[in-house]
Amino acid sequence: MLEQSEINFTVSVVIPAYNVAEYISKAIFSALEQTEVFEVIVIDDGSTDTTLAIVKDIQKRESRVKVFQHDNGKNLGRSASRNLGLSRAHGNYIAFLDADDYYLENRFKEDSAILQADKSCDGIYNAVGFHFYRQVTALEENKLKLNTVVKKLEPDELFDGIVSSKYGYLHLNGITIKKRVFDSIGFFNLELVVAEDSDIIFKMALKSVMLPGILDRPVANRGIHENNIFDNEYLYKTYTIKLYESLLLWSYSAQLSLKKKDTILKWLWFFKFRQGNSLGNNCIYWCIIVGREPRILLSKLCIKYFPIVRLRQSLFPFLFK
Repeated sequence: MLEQSEINFTVSVVIPAYNVAEYISKAIFSALEQTEVFEVIVIDDGSTDTTLAIVKDIQKRESRVKVFQHDNGKNLGRSASRNLGLSRAHGNYIAFLDADDYYLENRFKEDSAILQADKSCDGIYNAVGFHFYRQVTALEENKLKLNTVVKKLEPDELFDGIVSSKYGYLHLNGITIKKRVFDSIGFFNLELVVAEDSDIIFKMALKSVMLPGILDRPVANRGIHENNIFDNEYLYKTYTIKLYESLLLWSYSAQLSLKKKDTILKWLWFFKFRQGNSLGNNCIYWCIIVGREPRILLSKLCIKYFPIVRLRQSLFPFLFK
C-alpha cells in the first residue's frame, strides 16, 4: 500500500565528493535546477583540496544544500559516503549523482509522471550520457555514447537483461528510487572498493519494481577526465568476483527464487573461470563459498556449480540441455 508521504514527489540527491573541486559546483547546481529536488546532500569524503570549502560556500547561499563528513573528516570511500547520505536523507525518493557528473534539464520530469501514475512502481531507470573533459579517442567516441538498455524490459526481466549486458547497462545517475526500497535491499556494500554501484543496481532489479523512463537520450552526463576510477581494469577484475560472491550471499537473506540464485552463480563462475585458476583451486574456492552459505548444500545448485560439473557444462553444453 502506498504511504501517504510518497504522494509528494520529493527527491533527495546524494553526492559523494572526494577531491573534486574542479567539478563539484556544476554537479550541485545541476541538481538544484530541478524543481523536484527537495535537498542536495553532499558527503565530503575527507577531501584534501578545496572541495569542502566550495560546498560550504554554496550552502551559505542555497538552503537545500546540506554537507556532511565522516567522523574526524576521514576518507571512507564511496559506499560509506553514499550510506551516510542515505541515512541523512528526508525526501521520499533518492537519486544519486557522482561529483564529477551533472544532471540535464528536466531530469526528474518523466520519472515523476511514471511514479505518480503507477503506484506499484518502486523506481525508474534512464539513459546516462558522457561529457569529455579531455581529448577523446576514436574508440571512446564510438563506445561511450549512452549508458542505457536498448529495449523496455518487464520488471522481472530487468536483472537478467543487465547482468548479462544483453540489453545494455544502467548507471546510478539515471535511477530514481523510493527511499523505502533500501529497507529491503540494504545500503551500499562497504567491502566493495569499486562495483558497489553495480551491486546496488542489481539488488534494486532483483527486489523491487523498476520501470523504464527515458532510454534514447541522456538525463545526466558522466564526466570523463584523467582520473576516472573506472579506467582501473585490475581493480575491477578483482572486485567483480567479490561483487558476485556478495550478491550470492545476499540472495539467501533476501529470499530470492532459486532461478535468480542460479543466474547469479552462473555469472560468478563465468568471471571466476576467466581467472585461469586450476581445477583444484576452484574446488577449494567452491567449498569456501558453500561454507559461507550452507543453505547452498540443500539445493541442486551445490552439485550443478561444483567446478568439475561446471567445467563439463562449459566444454560440453549439449550434454546438459
